[in-house]
Amino acid sequence: MTFSGSVGAYSRRHRSGQCPPSSSSDRRTSAKFATNSIASPTSRRGATIDENTYAERSFRPANKTGQRLHNNYIVKSLVIVLLTEHLLEAGDAKLRGEDFLGPQCLNSSMLIATDSGGAIGAGLFIGSGGAFQSGGPASVLIGFIIVGVMIYLMMQALAELAVMYPINGAFTMYIVKFIDPSWGFACGWQYAIQWLTVLPFEISAACNIIHYWPGSQGINNAAWIVPLLVALVAIQVFGVKGYGEVEFVLSVIKILACIGFMILGIIINCGGVPTDNRGYIGGEYWTAPYSAFLNGFHGFCSVFVTASFAYTGTELTGLAAAETENPRKEIPRASNQVVWRIAIFYVVNLLLIGLIVPANSPLYSGEGSTSRHSPFVIAIQLAGIKALPSIFNAVILLAVMSVANSCTFGSTRTIQALAAHGMGPKLLAYVDKKGRPVSVVILQLLFGCLAFINLAENGGDIFTWLLALSGLSLFFIYGSIALSHIRFRKAWALNGHSVDELPFKAAFGVWGSWVCLIINFICLVAQFYVALYPISGPQLSAELFFEAYLAGPFLVALYLIWKTYSWFARPEHRPLFIRTRDIDIYDGMREGQRTMISGVDVTEGQRRASIAELQDEKRKKGVKDWVVSGVRNII
Repeated sequence: MTFSGSVGAYSRRHRSGQCPPSSSSDRRTSAKFATNSIASPTSRRGATIDENTYAERSFRPANKTGQRLHNNYIVKSLVIVLLTEHLLEAGDAKLRGEDFLGPQCLNSSMLIATDSGGAIGAGLFIGSGGAFQSGGPASVLIGFIIVGVMIYLMMQALAELAVMYPINGAFTMYIVKFIDPSWGFACGWQYAIQWLTVLPFEISAACNIIHYWPGSQGINNAAWIVPLLVALVAIQVFGVKGYGEVEFVLSVIKILACIGFMILGIIINCGGVPTDNRGYIGGEYWTAPYSAFLNGFHGFCSVFVTASFAYTGTELTGLAAAETENPRKEIPRASNQVVWRIAIFYVVNLLLIGLIVPANSPLYSGEGSTSRHSPFVIAIQLAGIKALPSIFNAVILLAVMSVANSCTFGSTRTIQALAAHGMGPKLLAYVDKKGRPVSVVILQLLFGCLAFINLAENGGDIFTWLLALSGLSLFFIYGSIALSHIRFRKAWALNGHSVDELPFKAAFGVWGSWVCLIINFICLVAQFYVALYPISGPQLSAELFFEAYLAGPFLVALYLIWKTYSWFARPEHRPLFIRTRDIDIYDGMREGQRTMISGVDVTEGQRRASIAELQDEKRKKGVKDWVVSGVRNII
């Protein structure tokens, strides 16, 4: 056997599963196998001889020079073998489906911090200012509460599915599995495109935020775009662990900033700031000559899209299920934090903003997503507090970069999952041995370079239409998750299983998912109304309508493209939707769960014991335990 022959044999063993790349002992065995199969250049017909025999017979050194030549040859041979092994491992690193992830690095602290503070970003700190201008403080408060209820119910449904099926692609694959592959294809790609286009938008917003500080206005944005992109690349080098560590730190900073602002807001409203000449404010900005509701019903409807954008990223907890150490334990814990984050970091902060900043404040006016128009910064400026606006501006900058970091995670995992399931180019399914979807990361960072478009004179118009392609994607995703949960429960019951067998149950069950669907539909209708009759005037504008609602026709186009393709290439995807009896509830189920539910060797006693264990884990706690748990989660 020649050297090339030994490598070929090793490659065949490696790819057939006999030598998995993750086993260090197999690597040593493979290296020894390849090294011992090196053929002597003087041997005839490529006969294989032992390494030690080869050294003794063929290269018996007669002097020191010969000894050095012999040692050099052996070293070079070993280097070649090790390099070959590395290349083979890299070549075999492309995995399929839910198996692509490799090491699971998101621990409990990362997941909870990411879920609690990961979604707090530009939508809350900056975007809420536009909502106050168009709807007024009461509309903002009610709108955020309504959308918050929808988010909480959606997260409960997603947690139930993610614990049972912690697969790569999460909710995109749930839509494919429980509703229809074509609808899952359309929702998945629109969701991925949303993150692809939001990244350059967030980078541009970060540049505008930097311009808040004196002396930075004269510097070209390109000088800021490059280092911001480099920072994102550096995070991606460390894979999901890098994402988790960075999000953990940024989430803690954002949570502390929100808590600090709540304390400050109460002090400002009560007239406790010496530099604030307004004194006690109370509810002055909710009464005449101000107004709690601006622009009537129009203004109220306009709040929903802003609220959904502010909550963007909450669903990433479900997307991270496949990269969590213990999905059964961590996903429910993280999902249950949603109600606290909505109630405290969003509702309380926005209530205080509405009390201490008039909705018609001239400081809101201006173009662009700069922190000068952030209601949080405006509140501090109106109170006359020095230096603190700059500090909070830095927090907003970190929040925007946190969203940019989430962009790379959300898009890469979604696109890789779609490609791995045959719904995208095979190149995008590639993942290295450390679990990093390298091809998709490169694609995402190339989209990040679109931030340079804003340097052009009409660059903002291009961004507007790019964002319009996926502006409503979150509503479609959230509604589809709720529908997937409803259909899962129906298929679960059809297969003879009870709700007690579920490792985690959504707080309000199927009824919660139905309420989520209804709220979702109402939000879509409200946005359609605002797009058809904008606040700026009674006249219908095709440009304004498609800027607000282009995502709808785009989603339908994606659906028809895959349905047409499936008609010829994938006959199993031809039906309009998957019938309940055709849903395979066991496929993709977490390890061990299927055995305890349907295993032929499991006795009825073992099955009952498993159900009792699940019920014990999910037993209802008393009021005292609930309060203590809530306080601990907040801290």
